[in-house]
Amino acid sequence: MAPHIEDLEDETRYRKILTLSYADLVPFIFEYLRKKTALIIFFWATCLFFLFFALRIRFNVAGYYSLARIMTHSLLGLIILPVLCIPFHELLHIIPYFFSGARKIRIGMDLKQYLFYVTAHRHVATPFVFKVVALIPFVVISIVGGYLVFTLPGLWKWSISLFLFAHTTMCAGDFALLNFYFSRRNRKIFTWDDADMQEAYFYEKL
Repeated sequence: MAPHIEDLEDETRYRKILTLSYADLVPFIFEYLRKKTALIIFFWATCLFFLFFALRIRFNVAGYYSLARIMTHSLLGLIILPVLCIPFHELLHIIPYFFSGARKIRIGMDLKQYLFYVTAHRHVATPFVFKVVALIPFVVISIVGGYLVFTLPGLWKWSISLFLFAHTTMCAGDFALLNFYFSRRNRKIFTWDDADMQEAYFYEKL
Protein backbone atom coordinates (compact mmCIF):
# COMPACT_ATOMS: atom_id res chain seq x y z
CA MET A 1 0.00 0.00 0.00
CA ALA A 2 1.35 3.42 -0.94
CA PRO A 3 1.77 6.08 1.75
CA HIS A 4 0.13 9.47 1.40
CA ILE A 5 2.13 12.51 0.31
CA GLU A 6 1.87 13.87 3.85
CA ASP A 7 3.39 10.62 5.18
CA LEU A 8 6.42 11.04 2.92
CA GLU A 9 7.16 14.39 4.58
CA ASP A 10 7.75 12.59 7.89
CA GLU A 11 11.57 12.75 8.08
CA THR A 12 11.68 10.05 10.72
CA ARG A 13 10.29 7.52 8.22
CA TYR A 14 11.21 8.81 4.76
CA ARG A 15 13.99 10.82 3.13
CA LYS A 16 13.68 12.78 -0.09
CA ILE A 17 16.49 11.68 -2.40
CA LEU A 18 15.65 13.51 -5.61
CA THR A 19 13.58 16.34 -7.02
CA LEU A 20 13.50 15.93 -10.78
CA SER A 21 12.29 18.79 -12.94
CA TYR A 22 10.69 17.76 -16.21
CA ALA A 23 13.03 20.27 -17.88
CA ASP A 24 15.98 18.16 -16.71
CA LEU A 25 14.69 14.81 -17.94
CA VAL A 26 17.14 14.45 -20.84
CA PRO A 27 20.31 14.93 -18.70
CA PHE A 28 18.80 12.52 -16.15
CA ILE A 29 18.07 9.94 -18.86
CA PHE A 30 21.60 10.12 -20.26
CA GLU A 31 23.09 9.88 -16.77
CA TYR A 32 21.25 6.65 -15.98
CA LEU A 33 21.69 5.17 -19.44
CA ARG A 34 25.44 5.52 -18.87
CA LYS A 35 25.32 3.79 -15.48
CA LYS A 36 26.51 0.27 -16.18
CA THR A 37 24.13 -2.15 -14.52
CA ALA A 38 22.68 -5.50 -15.55
CA LEU A 39 19.47 -3.70 -16.50
CA ILE A 40 21.18 -1.25 -18.87
CA ILE A 41 23.29 -4.02 -20.39
CA PHE A 42 20.01 -5.86 -21.05
CA PHE A 43 18.52 -2.73 -22.66
CA TRP A 44 21.43 -2.14 -25.05
CA ALA A 45 21.68 -5.87 -25.82
CA THR A 46 17.97 -5.88 -26.71
CA CYS A 47 18.46 -2.89 -29.03
CA LEU A 48 21.31 -4.70 -30.78
CA PHE A 49 19.32 -7.93 -30.97
CA PHE A 50 16.38 -6.23 -32.69
CA LEU A 51 18.76 -4.38 -35.03
CA PHE A 52 20.58 -7.52 -36.15
CA PHE A 53 17.28 -9.41 -36.33
CA ALA A 54 15.95 -6.73 -38.70
CA LEU A 55 19.12 -6.78 -40.81
CA ARG A 56 18.91 -10.54 -41.15
CA ILE A 57 15.36 -10.21 -42.48
CA ARG A 58 16.55 -7.47 -44.84
CA PHE A 59 19.20 -9.77 -46.32
CA ASN A 60 16.62 -12.54 -46.68
CA VAL A 61 14.26 -10.35 -48.73
CA ALA A 62 17.00 -8.93 -50.96
CA GLY A 63 16.39 -9.83 -54.61
CA TYR A 64 12.71 -10.66 -54.10
CA TYR A 65 11.36 -7.09 -54.02
CA SER A 66 12.13 -3.83 -55.77
CA LEU A 67 14.32 -1.25 -54.06
CA ALA A 68 11.41 1.19 -54.05
CA ARG A 69 9.19 -1.21 -52.08
CA ILE A 70 12.00 -2.02 -49.67
CA MET A 71 12.64 1.69 -49.07
CA THR A 72 8.91 2.28 -48.52
CA HIS A 73 8.80 -0.41 -45.85
CA SER A 74 12.04 0.94 -44.35
CA LEU A 75 10.38 4.34 -43.96
CA LEU A 76 7.31 2.65 -42.54
CA GLY A 77 9.31 0.75 -39.91
CA LEU A 78 11.73 3.47 -38.86
CA ILE A 79 9.49 6.56 -38.89
CA ILE A 80 5.79 6.09 -39.63
CA LEU A 81 5.00 3.16 -37.32
CA PRO A 82 7.03 4.55 -34.37
CA VAL A 83 5.22 7.90 -34.64
CA LEU A 84 1.81 6.22 -34.92
CA CYS A 85 2.70 4.05 -31.92
CA ILE A 86 3.32 6.98 -29.54
CA PRO A 87 -0.34 7.31 -28.37
CA PHE A 88 -0.59 3.53 -27.80
CA HIS A 89 2.75 3.52 -25.94
CA GLU A 90 1.54 6.29 -23.63
CA LEU A 91 -1.83 4.58 -23.15
CA LEU A 92 -0.03 1.49 -21.91
CA HIS A 93 1.71 3.67 -19.29
CA ILE A 94 -1.68 4.99 -18.19
CA ILE A 95 -3.36 1.61 -17.59
CA PRO A 96 -1.35 0.48 -14.53
CA TYR A 97 -1.49 4.01 -13.09
CA PHE A 98 -5.29 3.92 -13.40
CA PHE A 99 -5.59 0.50 -11.77
CA SER A 100 -3.35 1.63 -8.91
CA GLY A 101 -5.89 4.36 -8.10
CA ALA A 102 -4.56 7.38 -9.99
CA ARG A 103 -7.22 9.54 -11.61
CA LYS A 104 -5.49 12.83 -12.43
CA ILE A 105 -3.40 11.31 -15.19
CA ARG A 106 -1.92 13.60 -17.80
CA ILE A 107 0.02 13.10 -21.02
CA GLY A 108 2.60 15.73 -21.79
CA MET A 109 5.26 16.47 -24.34
CA ASP A 110 8.40 18.58 -24.40
CA LEU A 111 9.33 19.19 -28.01
CA LYS A 112 12.61 20.87 -26.98
CA GLN A 113 13.68 17.56 -25.43
CA TYR A 114 11.79 15.39 -27.96
CA LEU A 115 9.96 13.73 -25.08
CA PHE A 116 6.47 12.43 -24.43
CA TYR A 117 5.54 11.45 -20.90
CA VAL A 118 2.70 10.34 -18.65
CA THR A 119 2.30 11.73 -15.17
CA ALA A 120 -0.15 10.98 -12.36
CA HIS A 121 -0.68 14.27 -10.53
CA ARG A 122 -0.18 13.97 -6.76
CA HIS A 123 -0.45 10.19 -6.82
CA VAL A 124 2.12 8.24 -4.82
CA ALA A 125 3.44 5.22 -6.73
CA THR A 126 4.93 2.23 -4.96
CA PRO A 127 8.12 0.69 -6.38
CA PHE A 128 6.08 -2.13 -7.93
CA VAL A 129 3.59 0.20 -9.63
CA PHE A 130 6.34 2.47 -10.92
CA LYS A 131 8.24 -0.46 -12.44
CA VAL A 132 5.10 -1.84 -14.10
CA VAL A 133 4.23 1.60 -15.48
CA ALA A 134 7.72 1.96 -16.93
CA LEU A 135 8.03 -1.55 -18.38
CA ILE A 136 4.62 -2.39 -19.76
CA PRO A 137 4.90 -0.62 -23.16
CA PHE A 138 8.22 -2.31 -23.88
CA VAL A 139 6.93 -5.74 -22.89
CA VAL A 140 3.54 -5.56 -24.64
CA ILE A 141 4.75 -3.98 -27.88
CA SER A 142 7.79 -6.30 -28.11
CA ILE A 143 5.56 -9.37 -27.71
CA VAL A 144 2.93 -8.16 -30.20
CA GLY A 145 5.57 -7.00 -32.67
CA GLY A 146 7.47 -10.26 -32.42
CA TYR A 147 4.29 -12.19 -33.11
CA LEU A 148 3.57 -10.04 -36.17
CA VAL A 149 7.07 -10.55 -37.55
CA PHE A 150 6.54 -14.29 -37.57
CA THR A 151 3.01 -14.19 -38.96
CA LEU A 152 2.95 -11.35 -41.52
CA PRO A 153 4.16 -11.97 -45.07
CA GLY A 154 7.11 -10.60 -47.04
CA LEU A 155 8.23 -7.04 -46.53
CA TRP A 156 5.99 -6.59 -43.51
CA LYS A 157 8.48 -8.74 -41.61
CA TRP A 158 11.14 -6.15 -42.49
CA SER A 159 9.10 -3.08 -41.53
CA ILE A 160 7.84 -4.59 -38.24
CA SER A 161 11.32 -5.79 -37.27
CA LEU A 162 12.66 -2.26 -37.92
CA PHE A 163 9.79 -0.89 -35.85
CA LEU A 164 10.73 -3.19 -32.95
CA PHE A 165 14.27 -1.78 -33.02
CA ALA A 166 13.00 1.81 -33.22
CA HIS A 167 10.46 1.29 -30.43
CA THR A 168 13.06 -0.24 -28.13
CA THR A 169 15.25 2.85 -28.54
CA MET A 170 12.14 4.93 -27.76
CA CYS A 171 12.00 3.13 -24.40
CA ALA A 172 15.38 4.60 -23.35
CA GLY A 173 13.73 7.04 -20.95
CA ASP A 174 11.71 4.26 -19.32
CA PHE A 175 14.83 2.16 -18.81
CA ALA A 176 16.77 5.14 -17.44
CA LEU A 177 14.08 5.63 -14.79
CA LEU A 178 14.10 1.92 -14.05
CA ASN A 179 17.88 2.07 -13.72
CA PHE A 180 17.49 4.80 -11.10
CA TYR A 181 15.50 2.25 -9.08
CA PHE A 182 17.77 -0.65 -10.01
CA SER A 183 20.87 1.18 -8.81
CA ARG A 184 19.08 1.58 -5.46
CA ARG A 185 17.45 -1.83 -5.42
CA ASN A 186 18.26 -2.36 -1.73
CA ARG A 187 16.01 0.59 -0.88
CA LYS A 188 12.24 1.06 -1.05
CA ILE A 189 11.54 4.14 -3.17
CA PHE A 190 8.22 5.95 -3.52
CA THR A 191 7.52 8.70 -6.02
CA TRP A 192 4.88 11.27 -6.84
CA ASP A 193 4.54 14.07 -9.37
CA ASP A 194 3.31 17.62 -9.17
CA ALA A 195 2.20 18.07 -12.77
CA ASP A 196 1.49 21.77 -12.20
CA MET A 197 5.04 22.40 -10.99
CA GLN A 198 6.36 19.88 -13.55
CA GLU A 199 8.46 18.09 -10.96
CA ALA A 200 8.79 14.52 -9.73
CA TYR A 201 9.82 13.66 -6.18
CA PHE A 202 11.49 10.49 -4.99
CA TYR A 203 11.64 9.30 -1.39
CA GLU A 204 13.33 6.34 0.23
CA LYS A 205 11.89 4.57 3.23
CA LEU A 206 14.21 4.69 6.25
